[in-house]
Amino acid sequence: MFRSLCVIGVLLAAGCRGDSRTPLVIYSPHGRDLLTLFERRFEAVRPDVDVRWLDMGSQEVYDRVRSERANPQADVWFGGPSLIFASAARDSLLDCGAAPTWMDAIAPRGRGAGRCYLAAYETPAVLLYPEEALSAAEAPQDWDDLLDPRWRGQVIIRDPLASGTMRAVWGLIISRGLAATGDTGAGFAWLRRLDGQTKEYVQNPALVSEKIARQEALVTVWDLPDVLISRRRGMRIGYVFPRSGTVAIEDGIGVVRGTKRLAAARAFVEFVGGTEMQLAAARDVFRLPARLDLPADSLPDWVRDVRRRMVVADVDWSLIAERGPDWMRWWDQHVRGTGR
Repeated sequence: MFRSLCVIGVLLAAGCRGDSRTPLVIYSPHGRDLLTLFERRFEAVRPDVDVRWLDMGSQEVYDRVRSERANPQADVWFGGPSLIFASAARDSLLDCGAAPTWMDAIAPRGRGAGRCYLAAYETPAVLLYPEEALSAAEAPQDWDDLLDPRWRGQVIIRDPLASGTMRAVWGLIISRGLAATGDTGAGFAWLRRLDGQTKEYVQNPALVSEKIARQEALVTVWDLPDVLISRRRGMRIGYVFPRSGTVAIEDGIGVVRGTKRLAAARAFVEFVGGTEMQLAAARDVFRLPARLDLPADSLPDWVRDVRRRMVVADVDWSLIAERGPDWMRWWDQHVRGTGR
């Protein structure tokens, strides 16, 4: 998580002693690799700023920013599905006063209403398996394959209440059932069957890939950047893009409303979407750029491979943003733990 176990207020107070730099606090689910990269690069071009970050799930970021509304502790919210950012914008948790210069390079679906947030990356969800136990052909190839009896007790799931990635996947499943039957019952029935297959709902996102690599379970759903970083570290894990289409989450960034360091916060957002850092994030930490104007020959091979292989599901993000919180409450109260 943070570079210390101290609370933010203590860290800020400590940073003010003997350090004249402006502290810039970032809440993010992006993990140590990406956040350290941006901390070092931004401080290099802005030596007057001291970047500090707290790594947590995107839903946890939303809950924390909302609870701190009267006295914001964060300056920038960096990472999370657009559906959660949309909820934050409706709750007046984001600063909507200015847009970065790279806004026009983002597809319209990645631009938040009122210029309150923008997509910095796309984050696809994939089906993950241990390469030492399964081949790519033996692994599940699509969402419905997760319900095959052979995977009973062999599925782990990141706790959806804390994870924006899993909330987006749950939204896909429920909205898919809604479109087919006119009712949410089909989607919840599917999730109840998946609950019956599930060995554990993992609280710590860092453990998702590790548990699969150790074969504590054989299947999970997780985000592609984390999988690729884990593979680079030597984990024997493979992945499959769901055949019928996956969620490609518009992964946003925005300035927290009421920050006392507005200029530095806006400068950081501008920095994140700049061409240099979009390419650096793709090359160093496997982030799929949201910008559409990057030269194709500058993109790493893995980006071109993903865009060639990935089928993106048609997702009604506005519907999920509106009804998703109620769906998640219903799932938690009436579906979790009932599948068996």
